[in-house]
Amino acid sequence: MSTAFGKCYDPNGTRFGVPTYPWHFAPDGYATRRQLRDRGLRPGGQPIAAQVMRRHRGRKSGVQVAYLYRVDCARPVRPMTSRKWGALARRTCPKCQLDAGYVIPTSLGTCVSCAYPEEQRAA
Repeated sequence: MSTAFGKCYDPNGTRFGVPTYPWHFAPDGYATRRQLRDRGLRPGGQPIAAQVMRRHRGRKSGVQVAYLYRVDCARPVRPMTSRKWGALARRTCPKCQLDAGYVIPTSLGTCVSCAYPEEQRAA
């Protein structure tokens, strides 16, 4: 067993407080928030069940952590409400029909790329 693997392997949770596994070695039945979302689920208020850890030289702590939740306790994602659809519509440019990633300014009426196409081409 490599030293990096051994430092991240704590299935009982005695070292880190929650069960800890090396990256890609978590047992079945656990998923990250993003993996739950891909399945149409959300954590639903459950506490963190475990974590996966790997070395990361760019971080101050030297490790990268992803929290895991139990799939059997996860709940379905709530459906979109009319208010959420409205908020999403305010981000969609009426000219190019793309999600701008920000609320479209009412002074422009379109996204910045469509409002100033010459400046976008020069940059």
